[in-house]
Amino acid sequence: MLVRNTKFEVTVMAYIPGANTNTGEFVQTTQIWDIGQMGDISLEPTRLREILVRLALNLNQIALALNTKETGKYLVEEFVTSGLYFNSAAKSQDQLRPVYRKVIDIGALGAAVAIAHGLTIGDTWSFVKIYGVASDYPNNNYYPLPWVKADGTANIELRLDDTNVVITNDTGLTFPVCTVVVEYLKQ
Repeated sequence: MLVRNTKFEVTVMAYIPGANTNTGEFVQTTQIWDIGQMGDISLEPTRLREILVRLALNLNQIALALNTKETGKYLVEEFVTSGLYFNSAAKSQDQLRPVYRKVIDIGALGAAVAIAHGLTIGDTWSFVKIYGVASDYPNNNYYPLPWVKADGTANIELRLDDTNVVITNDTGLTFPVCTVVVEYLKQ
């Protein structure tokens, strides 16, 4: 939608199902009004109304962009990331599902570990990301989880069940620090 006035122009990009919107959200860094005229503002009602409309449109654009940005917080409690996932069961493509994230601090990782993740997994849940890192910082070794050695002779398996994060480590290494991140949908 294009809003025009003799003194300004604003483009509002709405969500359009099926449209190629892989560019992400952004807030333009150029102003939608002439800053040079700001010192010349009178309190004449028509001019003041125009400024308020511009300001409202700009704030709306910022709010829309911020609300669709994925939040970069990795917390040990459940957190809604602002990520939105498609819903194949929905009748409309704009019925998106929120993504939840939780970090599980595993602690030390030896040959195997099963640590409670603290989630009550429902029948409608699905996991979209399960990943982590095992850190052997004294020896400067850092392994992504899951991990498979190039020749296939060793691996670190990472999985979840209804109650635990389960890690099987057949590398022969012990990692003092291990962290797992899970991202999931509840519907």
